[in-house]
Amino acid sequence: MSKVPISVCIIAKNEEKHIEECLRRLLPYGFEIIVTDTGSTDRTKEIAQKYATKVLDFEWIDDFAAARNFCAENASNNWILALDCDEYVNSFDLKLTRILMQKYARYTGVIRMKSLVIKDSGEDSFSVDDVTRFYNKNFYAYFYPIHEQICALNMSQREEMLSCFLMPMEVIHHGYALSKEDMDKKQGRNLDLLYKNLEKNPDDVYTLFQIGQSLFIIGNYEESVEYYEKAIEQEPSPEYLYVQMLIIALAKAYVRVGRAPDALTLMNRYAPKCKTAKFVFTHAAVYMDNNQPLKACLLYIKATTLPDVNTLGENLGDCYESIIAIYKDMGNDEMANLFIDKYNACKAEKERVLNS
Repeated sequence: MSKVPISVCIIAKNEEKHIEECLRRLLPYGFEIIVTDTGSTDRTKEIAQKYATKVLDFEWIDDFAAARNFCAENASNNWILALDCDEYVNSFDLKLTRILMQKYARYTGVIRMKSLVIKDSGEDSFSVDDVTRFYNKNFYAYFYPIHEQICALNMSQREEMLSCFLMPMEVIHHGYALSKEDMDKKQGRNLDLLYKNLEKNPDDVYTLFQIGQSLFIIGNYEESVEYYEKAIEQEPSPEYLYVQMLIIALAKAYVRVGRAPDALTLMNRYAPKCKTAKFVFTHAAVYMDNNQPLKACLLYIKATTLPDVNTLGENLGDCYESIIAIYKDMGNDEMANLFIDKYNACKAEKERVLNS
C-alpha cells in the first residue's frame, strides 16, 4: 500500500534507455506505480516489472490521451501523477503534497519541469516549463491525441482555466537532449498525429500552435509562421498560458525569418495582458533584435524580479549577461558589476541541473 494515496502513471514504448532510472528514483516515496506499455520491442517491460506495481499492455491507437487515461483507470488511487520515462524525480516533499491535496481537492498540480536541451550551437542547456501533471481522476482526464492536456470531465467547465497549485518537487526531463537527426524524427512523428487532428478540428488553436512548434524545431520557420498566424487570427485569450507561449513563439519565428519589426509590433500589442517572466524576457530580446538596447535592458531587469522568474531556466543567466553587456556598452561598469554575482549564481545552477 502506498504511503501516500498517489498513483504514478507512466506510458512507455521502447524506453529501456530511461525507464530504469525513472522508476528507481520513485521507489523511496512508496507510490503505487502503473506502467502502461504501448508496444515495446526492447527490454522496457522487463525492466518495468522489477519496479512497478502493475505493468499493463495497451494497443497503440495513435492517441496519447487514450493511453494515459487507460493507465489512470487501472490505478488504485484517485490522485494521479503522470510522468514520462525520461523524467527523473530529484526531490518530492510528501508532507506538503498531502496538505495541498487536502486543501485543494479539486485543483490540479503543476510541475515546474526542467528540460535538458541542446542549443543550435551544440551547447548543453536547460529550459523550464510549467506542466500540469497531477490531478484527481474523478474530476479530470487527458484530452488531445498528441501533446495531450488535462481537462475537466465536466463539459460545462471545459473552457475554464484550471485552478492549479505548484508541486513541491523537482523533475529533470532528459527527452529533449537529442541529436538533430533524432529530434527531426521525433517531430516528424508528432506532425503526423497533429495533421490528422487538424483535419478533424481545422480551427483548433492549440493544434495549430503545436504544429507551428514542431515546424520551428525542425527549422521550417516560414511555415511555422503560417500556422502560428492562423492560431493568432482566432484571437485566443492570452489569459491561457499556452496562448502566451504561442505569442512568444510567433515573435521568435518572425525574427528568424527577418521580420524583427513585426515581432516587436506583436509583443507590444500583447504586453499589457502578458506579465509572465518568459513573455517579458522575450519582449526584451525582441527589443534587442530591433536595436533598442535601453528598452531591452529595462525589461531584462523587470523579468528578473517577477514572481515566476524560475520559469526562465538558463534564460535567467541570459538576462543578467545581457544587462551586464548593455551597461558596459554604455560605459557604466559600476552598474554592470552589480549583476555579476547573480550571473555567476545562474551559471552554477545550470551546472547543477545538467549534472542532476
